[in-house]
Amino acid sequence: MTYAPVVPLSGLAGWRFLQRTADQQEKAFSASADIQRDTDYFKAKIGEIDTAEQLVADRRLLRVALGAFGLQDDIQNRYFICKILEDGTLNTDALANRLADDRYKAFSSAFGFGNFDTPSTKISDFGDEIVAKFRKQQFEAAVGEQDNSMRLALNAMRELGDIAGGSAGDRTKWFKVLGTPPLRQVFETAFGLPSSFAQIDIDKQLEIFRDRAESAFGSAGFDVFQDEAQREVLVQKFLVRSQIDDITAAGTTSSALTIMQSNVAFARSLRANFWANR
Repeated sequence: MTYAPVVPLSGLAGWRFLQRTADQQEKAFSASADIQRDTDYFKAKIGEIDTAEQLVADRRLLRVALGAFGLQDDIQNRYFICKILEDGTLNTDALANRLADDRYKAFSSAFGFGNFDTPSTKISDFGDEIVAKFRKQQFEAAVGEQDNSMRLALNAMRELGDIAGGSAGDRTKWFKVLGTPPLRQVFETAFGLPSSFAQIDIDKQLEIFRDRAESAFGSAGFDVFQDEAQREVLVQKFLVRSQIDDITAAGTTSSALTIMQSNVAFARSLRANFWANR
């Protein structure tokens, strides 16, 4: 049985509890029998894999490989995943480079089937690296089953530090966020942007993100998120707005239900009066 993370509260109170207990809970989760079986199998077998076709043919290996990048929902799309891996990322027309979701690019680049004569599977510590990513991602996914906002918050704290500390240029870092759905959702919610925001021109999206960052963090440069305290501010803004949105949605649903119930009761009353007066 897999350990189920405990998230007893929503919003900031739940986040603070999760921060205090995350390390302990993640260790318990990673020690679960099914997680241990999958990760042991991956580390034992991945070095035998020479091609993308071999990887996608082994469902157990593929589950860990995809799960390490948050792409586990694509487990059935084997032809698509094989194409992603075989194309690599070095050519601009590679499939991963043409997709809006940058997680596919990271996945293809990590395994290296389309980029190098010798794939990354032959590197001695590659299995350990992917397993570590898988455990993190799966723990966050399990947290998400309790509260998806907490999953997004954990992911943002981890991913934004890695992106900010990278060697890419500032625009590239911002575009990385725009191209990664979980991170985009955190920023859009924290900045109070509407659901239609993604439909505007991508350069305009970048401009708005940077303007909002300047107002919220005192800098439009992505490097501001190297500071854990600033990432924490972003996550707290996200959680507060998420909770407000949830309460508003629940209130709207409750109001609609109340109105509908009142209308039904009124219709029944009219019908009863009609038959009583015949």
